[in-house]
Amino acid sequence: MVKRLIADSCADLTPEKKAWTDVRLVPLTLTVGKEEILDDENFCQRSFLDKMRMSEECPRSACPSPERYMREFEGADEIFVVTLSRHLSGSYQSAVLAKQLYQEEHPEVRIEVVDSQSASVGESLLILKLRSLIDTMSFEEIVKKITAYRDSLRTKFVLEDLDVFIKNGRLNHMQALLCNALNIKPLLAGDKGQIVKLDQARGVERTLKKLVESVAADVKEATTRTLAIAHCNHPARAEAVRQMILSRVPFRECMIVNTGGLSTMYANEGGIIVAY
Repeated sequence: MVKRLIADSCADLTPEKKAWTDVRLVPLTLTVGKEEILDDENFCQRSFLDKMRMSEECPRSACPSPERYMREFEGADEIFVVTLSRHLSGSYQSAVLAKQLYQEEHPEVRIEVVDSQSASVGESLLILKLRSLIDTMSFEEIVKKITAYRDSLRTKFVLEDLDVFIKNGRLNHMQALLCNALNIKPLLAGDKGQIVKLDQARGVERTLKKLVESVAADVKEATTRTLAIAHCNHPARAEAVRQMILSRVPFRECMIVNTGGLSTMYANEGGIIVAY
C-alpha cells in the first residue's frame, strides 16, 4: 500500500525534515507587478524581497489548481493533504475539489484534506505529526489524531514590516497610520484559521518579548511538543527567540527554518513566526 503526504508550498520545512517526511509540495504562484513567480525549490527569497520593495502594487498569490493536486495523487492508495487556512487562501478548496474529482475515477483511493487553520510552520508541524503516525495507524485513526493535534496547535507571529498587511487590507488605514507613526508592532496569532491581534508594543524587540511571554503562558505539555520558528531572512533574530523561549519552556525539540515564497510575501523581511 502506497501512502503519501502532500502539502501546498506555504509549509516551511528544513531540507532535512522535508527529506524525512518525503512530503510533496504543490507550489502556489506569486505575482509582483506583472511578474509571476512559482513558489517552488527555485524560489529566490532575496530577489523576491527586492521586487516587493520596488513594486508599488500589493503582491498577490494564486493557489494551486485541482489538476496540480491530482497529479500528486497518482499511484497512491492513502493520501493526506495539508493546506494553509481556508480563510487565507483557496488552496484548501482546490485540494477538496481535486479529491472529489479524483475519487470519481478512483473510488478505492482514500484521501483526507486537512485545513491547517494556520500557515508556514503551523503546516509544517502537521506534516511532521502525520509522518510519525502514517506507518503505525489506520487511516481512520490518523484522521482522528491529526484533527485533535491540529486543534491543539498555536501559531503566533511578529512582523517588522507591515507593508503587505497594510496593502491587502488586513490593517485598516487608521491602524496603519498609528502603527507606522509610533513604531508599534502587533503580536498576531491564528485563531481557527483567521488572524487576530493579541497584543502590541513599540518596537520589534519589545513585541518579541511579549511573544515569548504569550508562548510561556499558554503552552501545554511542552516536553512532548516541537517548537517551530520561521524567519524571513533574519536567522539571528530567530535564534534569539529560540533561546528566550527555551529558557522558559522545555520543548522537546526546536526547528528553525527560513520562510519560503508565500510566507516571505506576508512576513516580509525580519518577520518571525512560531508554532507549537
